[in-house]
Amino acid sequence: MNEATPQQQKKILVVSAHPDPRSLNAALTTFAARHLRAAGHEVRVSDLYAMKWKATVDADDFPDHTADGRLNVMAASERATLADRLSPDIAAEQEKVRWSDAVILQFPLWWFSTPAILKGWIDRVFTSGFAYGPKVPPPYSEGALGGRRALVSVTAGARESSFSDRGIHGRPADVLHPVQHGLFWFTGMTPLEPFAVYGANELPQERFEAAKREYGRRLDGLFTDAPVPFRSLVGGDYDHDMRLLPGVEAEGTRGLELHTHPRG
Repeated sequence: MNEATPQQQKKILVVSAHPDPRSLNAALTTFAARHLRAAGHEVRVSDLYAMKWKATVDADDFPDHTADGRLNVMAASERATLADRLSPDIAAEQEKVRWSDAVILQFPLWWFSTPAILKGWIDRVFTSGFAYGPKVPPPYSEGALGGRRALVSVTAGARESSFSDRGIHGRPADVLHPVQHGLFWFTGMTPLEPFAVYGANELPQERFEAAKREYGRRLDGLFTDAPVPFRSLVGGDYDHDMRLLPGVEAEGTRGLELHTHPRG
């Protein structure tokens, strides 16, 4: 691994979501932080379970909200965001995202999604006025959080063959589409292909070592690997109703692949 020169030094936020500090996810979080720091980067880690992160959005997130008023979450979050009046825990995590050049989400795949605590981090931190909404640039483009790279590092108990085009669980690109496209790209971050460790419930040491080597290569390419080629909302591929224009896709393209450019 080549050490980063001062010009290459970046700031990376790792958000980790597993309840056991002895878990594979915790080990991958520790590995990533050490590997990136050894390359000269600055790393912050938000260990959501260790932080006892509150996962639910409620009126306490917006200190100026009056108890007798209806809680319209989007409107309340936008007012609080623009007035710098969010609860302190949300404000602290938003500051980390603003600080970062890249965000890594580390989590186990539970019921084909993120653990609830990580979904709650997303729900509470990515407020209107910060990550989306009429006060920031449009979604699905170099928008509100543009200029940042984003990587999912996920563990799954099932075998790799079951997460494939003919696998019963579906392709990782489809399973993780809500995070890759609906969180990262929606807010302007540039997602990379996800890194995954399969068969994670029983992982012998030699496979763990192989996984670390592969993860190290992915971390080395965090700022140089080609991203997922999602289409931009403002790039001329969509009409006013946010529908893909006919004929811009390669013949035979279907489903979620419609929203990526053909790979060369």
